[in-house]
Amino acid sequence: MRIIQTKNYEEMSVLAAGLLGAQVLLKPGCVLGLATGSSPVGAYDRLAAECGEGRLDFSQVRTVNLDEYCGLQPDDPQSYRYFMDKHLFSRVNIPQGNTHLPNGLAEDIQAESQRYEDLIDSLGGVDMQLLGIGHNGHIGFNEPAPDFPRRVHRVQLTESTIQANSRLFQRIEDVPTQAVTMGIGTIMKARKILLIAGADKAGILETALSGPITPQVPASVLQLHPDVTVIACKG
Repeated sequence: MRIIQTKNYEEMSVLAAGLLGAQVLLKPGCVLGLATGSSPVGAYDRLAAECGEGRLDFSQVRTVNLDEYCGLQPDDPQSYRYFMDKHLFSRVNIPQGNTHLPNGLAEDIQAESQRYEDLIDSLGGVDMQLLGIGHNGHIGFNEPAPDFPRRVHRVQLTESTIQANSRLFQRIEDVPTQAVTMGIGTIMKARKILLIAGADKAGILETALSGPITPQVPASVLQLHPDVTVIACKG
């Protein structure tokens, strides 16, 4: 595991974009696992700029996102499909058909979970998976639990996660309480993992990377992965 500390968010974003961009340059048809939230926005801005200036080509890249809320339409401003279209997909030359997220509107979420797991396998697996980390140690929407979920699944969001997400909604009653997420086993199959974290995550990051490996701190499982890079900013 490589741990890099940066002075600020901008430097973290530059380094993260550099690693993601290098993956695209080395393997133009790579599969990128992507994340949402405030942490990756700066990196996505850098990737979009690099593509706009002709230094990166996303035309063969395939993407799979970690998760999606249940019950939100794709054009809902709070959906993760909307987030990805806004911050990355509409700004680079990636075919829309190459971008994949779980369908949180599926009538049969169990069948949708299996479909998404099979889709990732059919693409040949994830070459580089981008992750953030929650204040309770969640990665994707894998919350503290008795065990590590192995596959894509539906999760009931914890009250702390709902509260954290409520800043993006007009009313806390509007915050989705369920999501479809890659399982811990799905995430761990990625060939490379890139975890980025802001200064406010310093405490949980130390617990996850230096403490015992336990499903009560889902990110702690990353200690077992052979190729993890962590970029953490101090301020």
